[in-house]
Amino acid sequence: MLEDLNIKDFALIDEASLEFNKGFTILSGETGAGKSILIGALSFLLGGRGGIEQIRSGCGEAHVSGTFTVENKEALHWLSDHDIELEDGRILLRRQIRSTGKSSAWIGGSPVTRSELTEFSSYLVDIHGQHEHQSLMRVSEHRRFLDSYAGITAEVSAFTSVYTELCQKRQLLAELNSNDATRRQKIDMLSFAVKEIEDAKLKAGEDDELEEEETRLSSFERLYSGIEDINNLLSGADEAVVPILKRLRQSVSHVAELDKKISPLYERVEAAFYEISDISDEFRNYERNLVFDPERLTAVQERLETLHKLKKKYASSSTAPISEVIAYCQSAKTQLEKLGGSEADRTSLTKEIESLVHTAYKQAVAISASRAAAAFRMSVGVEQILQKLGMAGTKFSVNVEKIDDPKMLQCTQFGIDSEEFLISANPGSPLLPLAKIASGGELSRVMLAIKTILAQSDMVSTLIFDEIDTGIGGQIAVSVGDHMKMLADKKQILCITHLASIAVYADTQIKIQKAVSDGKTSTHVRVLSEEERVLEIARMLSGDAASPESLEHARMMLKKFGG
Repeated sequence: MLEDLNIKDFALIDEASLEFNKGFTILSGETGAGKSILIGALSFLLGGRGGIEQIRSGCGEAHVSGTFTVENKEALHWLSDHDIELEDGRILLRRQIRSTGKSSAWIGGSPVTRSELTEFSSYLVDIHGQHEHQSLMRVSEHRRFLDSYAGITAEVSAFTSVYTELCQKRQLLAELNSNDATRRQKIDMLSFAVKEIEDAKLKAGEDDELEEEETRLSSFERLYSGIEDINNLLSGADEAVVPILKRLRQSVSHVAELDKKISPLYERVEAAFYEISDISDEFRNYERNLVFDPERLTAVQERLETLHKLKKKYASSSTAPISEVIAYCQSAKTQLEKLGGSEADRTSLTKEIESLVHTAYKQAVAISASRAAAAFRMSVGVEQILQKLGMAGTKFSVNVEKIDDPKMLQCTQFGIDSEEFLISANPGSPLLPLAKIASGGELSRVMLAIKTILAQSDMVSTLIFDEIDTGIGGQIAVSVGDHMKMLADKKQILCITHLASIAVYADTQIKIQKAVSDGKTSTHVRVLSEEERVLEIARMLSGDAASPESLEHARMMLKKFGG
């Protein structure tokens, strides 16, 4: 559940802080007030696209953060896998974008990539409307909805594990069964690489060390000349630094005997003298030991040339770290072990594959049967709800196509079926893919219908609906509001709407307003009090929040449908 949202310098919002409750929350406001900006900020926080145009004019960066309670098992597993801990069952998500175009994201105190943020947040929030979290537009998600409705998510996960193992063993057998000539050629190539790399006796980081040494040896004359100049400046003559400091020390010592207030200055001069003298001694010792060794230079250059050749052959580039060559050697050894399998290994592997095929097919058939049964029930359930949501005459079908694949060669990691939602929004029209023909408003209502029947099993706890009221009004809008209120018994619902007949069902109402101050436009967001909500509902009803008729109508609707 989303507990709070904090926005700073995002689009027209200079600063906004909101706390959210369970249940049904409506976001309302005049057209153009910036309602979509609030959803856009939340979408950005959840991993949506980030661009510099989202930064408020005149600002260097935009920030969005939000606190979520986490109970979803998949989300908890994700956090555990990434070594991120909750605090009192909560996690803070943060994201910012700078004027340079660079964006950063954090889950808890850990920096994450945008893809990681998107993956994790998908377990927490689903946004429906003209934004990136449109699950119904992704056919791959249709299977997930159906499996959740059928209650077979665990069974599918178990099948995926078996199927993955089957694929791995088939790949290994294919490598073992590759023709002898190709196999020997690969073994020879890998063996040569391993021998060449091991003969070189590589050490991680030695390329950097050798390059530093080569620079020092090849620049010997300039280095020696520079050290000689330093030693002359420090102690090479009466006017050098150390002799001058020595005389200065003596002079200050005499003066300090006459005035004790100068004693601290004398101590500092004395400390400087000893420090510079020590530095001078170290530079003289360095010069005494500085010897040009042409043989060592040649040896270093030859070794670097060896490393360069190995990098060109076995690393991503000739400038890559030598550790890549070492890693290639280890990988080659692993491949040699696999390719060196005996006939007994192949026989054993073949039997294991046969057993896995039998197990996987048995599981896939059971999953397919469950999907087929659930698909019919889900189609009927969604269609019935859509009739009440302003889509009379709409036909909805969960299409499941089974592949007869007893050898498990054509299936996917999710089974032997392909699943897709089909819809016919107009009587007499054929059923066609939902993702291709449905409008934004239709998608939102289809999702509302699906989420209504999935409320018991779907793990995502927060649903956000944008444009849910597109193309509807009157009694249909009342039915939409009623359904959202019912869904809010199980989920946290946030919804942008222009319709009072939907808004009155909400537990909480947030108003978004646009204002101009000092020539700058900004959007403000706040939770409405009970009386303020009456005024806002009145405005939504007639555009006139001040007329007694509108106010009375608003109070009547809130009393009838609210709470």
